[in-house]
Amino acid sequence: MATVSLTVHAGPHRRIHCPVSAFVSAGKTISTATLAQGRKNVPCSVRKERGGLQVGWIVDDLAAGASAVYTLTTGKVPGGRTKGVEVSKGRGEVSVSIGGTHFTTYCYGKHLARPHLYPVIGPYGDPVTRRLATPKDGRELDHHHHRSVWISHGEVNSWDNWSEGEGHGRTVHKRFETLESGPAVGRVVSKGVWVGADGWQGPPGKIKELLEERAEWTFYNTPSDIRIFDLHVSLTALDKDVLFGDTKEGGLASIRVEESMEVKRGLGGKIENGIGGIDEGETWGKRAPWCHYSGPVNEKKVGIALMDHPDSFRHPTYWHVRNYGLMTANPFGLSYFFNDKNRRGPHTIVPGESIVGMYRYYIHKGDATKGNIRERYHDFANPPQVEVG
Repeated sequence: MATVSLTVHAGPHRRIHCPVSAFVSAGKTISTATLAQGRKNVPCSVRKERGGLQVGWIVDDLAAGASAVYTLTTGKVPGGRTKGVEVSKGRGEVSVSIGGTHFTTYCYGKHLARPHLYPVIGPYGDPVTRRLATPKDGRELDHHHHRSVWISHGEVNSWDNWSEGEGHGRTVHKRFETLESGPAVGRVVSKGVWVGADGWQGPPGKIKELLEERAEWTFYNTPSDIRIFDLHVSLTALDKDVLFGDTKEGGLASIRVEESMEVKRGLGGKIENGIGGIDEGETWGKRAPWCHYSGPVNEKKVGIALMDHPDSFRHPTYWHVRNYGLMTANPFGLSYFFNDKNRRGPHTIVPGESIVGMYRYYIHKGDATKGNIRERYHDFANPPQVEVG
């Protein structure tokens, strides 16, 4: 066994329940480690990578300008069992639990137009995304293709992989690259392909694939009053050019909030963005590093921030966000957002090239002010530095 010192430097921002990670060199046979701060054991997740270990943990609270020192012991197996992030695969779904409590389920399969997360449980134990409609509901749903949390776009080589109308495109799940549980971090990494209506029912090996999707969902073991998960999505052209068209109907990261949160309901719902805009009139089609939706769920106010990382395609993204509950990062629909046909936002990727989006979903109690989203954004975009040695 060997010990390594890890020093976290907060920088100019206070860090609260902030995910951090560091790469530590280790021998080929070393795959485990434990982490401590003084005499306190700290849950950490360890992933074997070439040349060493990738270690992830949560900084509970670190003042701006301060530093915290941790001791990593490589080659040591953690004692006992920590209820961290548990990822378990079932038929057509992958369940994610945090601290022993169900948080969300990754849903996939041929019966779905595209994979999605549903439900998503908020800080008071209630779902915070819109309930999915079924034929038994006996009710009309606007935009029934807004399935909780998902990835899609409405014009891909002229195919519509956003709606579920006649002739729509699909995202076909192929396999899981990784299903990873851990004391501090859990991951679901899925691989799939986008296809048009002419391609998804082909025999194995004959599907007419437009592009490949790699979606990495990372879930963090935070206290139940805060839930954080990240999406790193790569869309890669295969054997031909792929054109992402200029349309407002799409989003590399999308969410539809629970109905009582909607601004249009008049129950206290509110939209805010990172440049001070309020509600649809000041946020729709605007560029901002983050957008936020808050409102009541079972009479308790909750908030959901969707953050765009500086390394994302066309950061800061434009936002297709509506008073009826939709919030989605759309970097393509410029002619709609500016109401000007001469301002266009299409993008073509050639075979082997990719569009990459990096986003954080941050769920908490209260509105954007109570959640201190301006500061929490920097945990994502400008994380604390970790000094190894």
